[in-house]
Amino acid sequence: MNNTVKVLSSIFAMVLLTASGFTQTLPPKAEVRNVTDEYFGHKVTDPYRWMEDLNSDETKSWMRSQADYAAARLSRLPLRGEILKELNSITDQGVRVSGIQHRGNLYFYYRIAPGDADASICVREGVSGEERILVDAKKLGAGSERRSAGWFSVSQDGKYISYLSSAGGSEESDLRVIETATGKDTGVSIDRTKFNSGAWLPDGKSFLYHRQLKLGPGDPPTEKYRKSRIYLHILGTDPEKDRPVFGYGVVSAIKMDTADLPDVSVPPASKYAFAYFDVPGSSDLNLYAAPVSEFGKDKPQIAWRKISGPGDSVSAFDVRGDELYLRTFKNAPHRKIIKTNINEPDLNKAELVYPESEEIVVWAGAARDALYVETRHGGVRKIYRLDYKTGRPAPLDLPYGGSASISELRADEDGIHFTMTSWTAAGAWFRYLPKTGNSQKIVLAAPLPGSDLVDVEAINVRAPSHDGVMVPMVIVQKKNLKRDGTNPVMLSAYGSYGDDRLQPFLARHLRPWFDRGGIVVFTGVRGGGEYGEEWRLAGKDAKKPNSWKDLIACAEYMVREKYSSAPHIGIFGGSAGGIVISNAISERPDLFGAAIIVVGVNNALRMETTANGIPNIGEWGTFKTEEGFRSLLAMDGYHNVKDGTKYPAVLLTHGINDPRVEPWMSAKMAARLQAATASEKPILLRIDYDAGHGIGFSLEITCSVLSCKKTDGI
Repeated sequence: MNNTVKVLSSIFAMVLLTASGFTQTLPPKAEVRNVTDEYFGHKVTDPYRWMEDLNSDETKSWMRSQADYAAARLSRLPLRGEILKELNSITDQGVRVSGIQHRGNLYFYYRIAPGDADASICVREGVSGEERILVDAKKLGAGSERRSAGWFSVSQDGKYISYLSSAGGSEESDLRVIETATGKDTGVSIDRTKFNSGAWLPDGKSFLYHRQLKLGPGDPPTEKYRKSRIYLHILGTDPEKDRPVFGYGVVSAIKMDTADLPDVSVPPASKYAFAYFDVPGSSDLNLYAAPVSEFGKDKPQIAWRKISGPGDSVSAFDVRGDELYLRTFKNAPHRKIIKTNINEPDLNKAELVYPESEEIVVWAGAARDALYVETRHGGVRKIYRLDYKTGRPAPLDLPYGGSASISELRADEDGIHFTMTSWTAAGAWFRYLPKTGNSQKIVLAAPLPGSDLVDVEAINVRAPSHDGVMVPMVIVQKKNLKRDGTNPVMLSAYGSYGDDRLQPFLARHLRPWFDRGGIVVFTGVRGGGEYGEEWRLAGKDAKKPNSWKDLIACAEYMVREKYSSAPHIGIFGGSAGGIVISNAISERPDLFGAAIIVVGVNNALRMETTANGIPNIGEWGTFKTEEGFRSLLAMDGYHNVKDGTKYPAVLLTHGINDPRVEPWMSAKMAARLQAATASEKPILLRIDYDAGHGIGFSLEITCSVLSCKKTDGI
């Protein structure tokens, strides 16, 4: 769960606990100016199309007044000061470390200390070595400009790091390079590098990176992510002269659509680099490999070898020498691992290394001593070790009960680094040592005081959905909580991209919620990846309604089992989860007391008209086909709002610099709900003017509703 979601779930706690404390006053009214479009003989009327012009003074004024109104209303919540004090007492304790990478004896990581608004990037030699700041978040911006350090990559010899720097949470990033030994900036600054912080080649002096097309003044926003490419940069050379090595129109034998987004990877200690892009509408990868030695030659084209494509159902990979390990869901919706030779790849004759089972295969990585396979079942993850000689899988003996995820491994090192997470215990980082069979805990910051939730429990259950399918849920609550139908409940949902939302994490920020009898429910609705490929496809395109119907079924379960009742139940979701939340309140407004939609896709039918809508056609479809149009209209929460309906209290939040979901998605939804609702519960639109989608954001700005300072990290 990212920090934006954590902060806003705390805001949600206040909204639901005190929703009855609102008295209705009217927010700034939006003028209706109907625009009617016709799709395949079906007319669709849009009353607030004018808001899509974010540069218009009228749109800016309306959104600003809505934001001011929301801030004023939230500031008067009866429990605000009380909960704020408790949150600050939690967030003012200790240093938080995350995103750990190691090279030899060097450890690189993000660090947030009390009082910090953004994460810095640090390094130390050995676990107990002296910490040095390589990228100081407080010094990134010039003057009043706020910049955040995003993803970072470490060269294979540890001598350099490349990282993304973006302004105002926009993710409109520049790629920069720092020398590890001195902390000096090398002067590299490459713009339009949102998607990749660099894949370093073994020479330690060059890396591959993704760069977007440079738009001209008259180019429409839908061209922004088209025709992008992978480039090679050599330190000390001019980035504007970097040559493309993969992507649209680069390799004559590789046909790519203008909307394909290429990516690149160079596994540590590998002789090969990998380039890939999605097969539209599928989890398949178009996967290619090339020897790293190719990049040191002045050749017109790199000799990429095709590994997989449409129909091969390959979705992840790793390499050891010439042995290529592939995760595939072909005839195996829970996925399996196969092996082939990278020089003569033949997937039809590939060796089965790890068969499909009840557990979902998350990933497989090749270390020097063994292949390590990560699986999940019901949100809990395990790691298996497959000795190369015997091929027999053996589960790792974990340090304690919880969920284990592989974080790092290399083909030239024995063992792995992995993380442990739990709903009730603080996360930790370990190194597994195969010679002893033991795991060594890696501690880079002192444990946070009182970090474990010893009085909280997590209960795994399943709820029957509208069609009888059982939907997984994790109920997190105080131990021995009385079921009398009055407990406030917060259900979260996502349901897209095959993403698993049931992996445990420690929700310290929800301590005020738990202490007031609150329950949090994490749902694995269809469209996610909780049960593999079939589960993902069961919540996609024309089957998307299953996603919000699953969430409704989970809420009904909480009522039926007397955990709570409709006035005390709220739902929460962000980004693609906005589809689920907006349609759940449209379909069953009587079932919920409150809802929060964070940077939500509330107007799915119009997503394709935005810059980031083009890369997401594969996930939701296109209005250019009749089938796609009907699916998009069915999942469009904005168009499913009905006049005269008693809607629950709704808080919509958005960062004005969001590059993934346009802020007008939330503005239009707020205007439509305010005009339609027949209840006295508030519809609030909260806009952050120095934030984006929640990646590379300022914790200080994102917390401004509560004035809290920051939230948890592992």
